[in-house]
Amino acid sequence: MIDLLGRERAEVLGEYVLDTGATVRAAAAKFGVSKSTVHKDLSYRLKKINPALAEQVREVLAHNKSERHLRGGEATRQKYKREREKIK
Repeated sequence: MIDLLGRERAEVLGEYVLDTGATVRAAAAKFGVSKSTVHKDLSYRLKKINPALAEQVREVLAHNKSERHLRGGEATRQKYKREREKIK
């Protein structure tokens, strides 16, 4: 059974991800909950609460997942760039 707080949070998270295209990690940081909670809210709870919204959010999450290797590579590039600048 999904409690009222979980229901509201799942819908708010879903709307946020849909509006901003945020990743699970970014949404978790914004709302002060764990990545696991965001993932469970968006992948399971939202399906039962609002299937139409859940489908739209699933597409955003799939897009984010398909790009995560690019974001990771860019983060690594920036990290080493900062380290090189410290040495100079």
